Amino acid sequence: MLKKIFLYSSFLLVLGCATVPITGRRQLSLVPSAEMQQMSYASYKQVLDTAKVVNSSQNTAMVKRVGGRIQRAVEQYMAQNNLSDQLAGYAWEFNLIQDPQVNAWCMPGGKVAVYTGILPVTRDETGLAVVMGHEIAHAIAKHGDERMSQGLLQQLGGATLQAAMGSNPSLTNNLFLTAYGAGSQLGLLAYGRKQESEADELGLIFMAMAGYDPQQAVPFWERMAAGKGGQAPPEFLSTHPSDQTRIADIQRHLPDAMKYYKKQ
Repeated sequence: MLKKIFLYSSFLLVLGCATVPITGRRQLSLVPSAEMQQMSYASYKQVLDTAKVVNSSQNTAMVKRVGGRIQRAVEQYMAQNNLSDQLAGYAWEFNLIQDPQVNAWCMPGGKVAVYTGILPVTRDETGLAVVMGHEIAHAIAKHGDERMSQGLLQQLGGATLQAAMGSNPSLTNNLFLTAYGAGSQLGLLAYGRKQESEADELGLIFMAMAGYDPQQAVPFWERMAAGKGGQAPPEFLSTHPSDQTRIADIQRHLPDAMKYYKKQ
């Protein structure tokens, strides 16, 4: 029986693989993008319906402007590299939410939210591009799809999403939500750090493509580190790399990112 389970899991790993643009990393992909987007759009609408969305302000205009520039840069890159099919079904949206959290995120399909609490740290448009480039990179790299695929494989033995939703829709929904939050096991936490580092790398390139200086990522993350007041957990218990690791990795990726940078 164990041998059959192993062979079935290995079969899924062979068939259910995708490649992350630019980095070329192979990743587990058992969830159709259309299904992820359907859940994403429903969740995003629920957030907007219950949050205080800032519809008219200079900061709102800035969020939409930065998002639009990165969107166009990403779409152009994907088209030039015959990868436009990976953006199928995207319905880009950029919203500013009145909330003191120092946070931002992007769901599958390009649904972006920026909280006002992060604006004092971003300081300007380029700082905001660091954040939005990073969050959009999570969506382009399909990190949420990957994390949910992991959950399906671990908890349901690799069942198809359709079968999972039919037999246990509550668990499926929880897996989707977990894909955008901290895991509870050290294995998942370690994998989350890899995704965060990959989003840093891709985010630098995306902001550079959009005409924002990627070198400004270093002072932004230094400001983020200073704002924590030394309260960050040990790196091995965090889904994010330590501040020192993150900044060092960003500096290492800057030469490649600068190749894409053309000041607008």
